[in-house]
Amino acid sequence: MAKSKKKAISKKQKSKKSVPAQQTVSPLELMERRFDDFFSRGWMRPSHWDIPSFSELMPHFETKLPKVDVIDRDKEVLVRAEVPGVDKKDLEVSATENSVTIKGSTRHEEKEEKGDYYRSEISRGSFSRTVGLPGEVNTDKAKAKFKDGVLELTIPKVAHARRRTVTVE
Repeated sequence: MAKSKKKAISKKQKSKKSVPAQQTVSPLELMERRFDDFFSRGWMRPSHWDIPSFSELMPHFETKLPKVDVIDRDKEVLVRAEVPGVDKKDLEVSATENSVTIKGSTRHEEKEEKGDYYRSEISRGSFSRTVGLPGEVNTDKAKAKFKDGVLELTIPKVAHARRRTVTVE
């Protein structure tokens, strides 16, 4: 009976051993990863250098420009811009007969935060974005609305720039 107990115990012990999980990577996948790593890192930066790439540093220096829609309607042009975090009083809009410029800034409050930043992505500062318009417009009759971080500018087209249907004879 002692022998059968030993065999039962040894079977239990064997079943408790865990085999480390291992994902197999095909040679093609491995080669693809190496190419991706090489080209994302750049050929001038060896893999053992621990220097961030240009694309990793860019977000710290780039200005956040508003995303803009320009919609060409029959008698007017609608320009819609996302400007989250910007107050109405901090927006400046100017228009020429063929372009619109939107300038703005976000206020920076001097507030001391306790602790060290682990990650900081909230941008503060100013921006300026100029977009071309699809036709000549009458800037004297332009109207602007601002609600929930979205600026809408409606500018009527001048008479000779209005879209019209031409009948084919």
